Amino acid sequence: MKAVRFHEYGTPDVLRYEDVEQPVPGAGEVRIRVAATSFNPVEGNIRAGVMQGPIPIRLPHTPGIDLAGTIDALGPDVTGFAVGDRVLGALPLTSTGAAAEYVVAPAAILAAAPANVPLVDAAGLPVVGLTAWQALFEHAKLTAGQRVLINGAGGVVGGYAVQLAKHAGAYVIATTGPRSAEQATAAGADEVHGPGIPELAEPVDVVLNFAPIAPEQMAALSAVIRDGGVLVNTTVWMPAASDEARGVRGINLFFRPDAGQLAELVTLLDAGTLHLGATRRVPLADLAQVHTEVATAPINGKVVLVVARDYSTLAITEH
Repeated sequence: MKAVRFHEYGTPDVLRYEDVEQPVPGAGEVRIRVAATSFNPVEGNIRAGVMQGPIPIRLPHTPGIDLAGTIDALGPDVTGFAVGDRVLGALPLTSTGAAAEYVVAPAAILAAAPANVPLVDAAGLPVVGLTAWQALFEHAKLTAGQRVLINGAGGVVGGYAVQLAKHAGAYVIATTGPRSAEQATAAGADEVHGPGIPELAEPVDVVLNFAPIAPEQMAALSAVIRDGGVLVNTTVWMPAASDEARGVRGINLFFRPDAGQLAELVTLLDAGTLHLGATRRVPLADLAQVHTEVATAPINGKVVLVVARDYSTLAITEH
């Protein structure tokens, strides 16, 4: 089978589209015929070798945390799935990824794929959707009626966070760049502000930070939170600010796979409550070009990498 791998850390040139052995599922695992994976920025950092401490991998390594495909074989002790099932998942960060024609994954991390969007486009949902979900509900414990400030709402994770927070009954305040303001409004934000710390009529219960910011901006974010509130931060290079005197907690979020949460996201997607962001399809063999593109300028929306055998039958679309 074909897969993209890197045998050493380095620039995007280390990514090779090559022949590898087809994997065999072990106990509790399934083998999946991959329809698509997607690019997530952390994968560029893993490839470059700057995440070896928190995310140790074995070389050669196949990237691709997101996964959408069809179950091809079952390992021993797998229940609840059958050959032919369409599934979605987010693989553990240290495992062999889905940038391949076939991948083995623990059955416990998989959810049924959505019925109302193309399978290849659904590959862009798991990591970003789970990050937004975990920030809002697992860490911030967001409830109806609370006020939430989402810093970096113009990004992919921020866009899902706005939709999910609004659906949960929160009052949503978004900060975005000028090109993303309309997108945040369409996602349901009650207020949309430009970059930086906005002047608010009253404090918020929750701040989510999805943007790279300076230390003084991080401290300023905690200052707009009411006593007893929470700041959840996904910027790994800087710890979340807290204010013990006022009971403001700072939480650093590290995404983790979760089949139950992913199933909730799929349910919302199929119901039309949650909408996929802009999606661009690229052949899996061109993954190195995507890594190169990201190194020079941020990508708008999600790029999904479609396996070559399926790519020729698909229209190139944006949703």
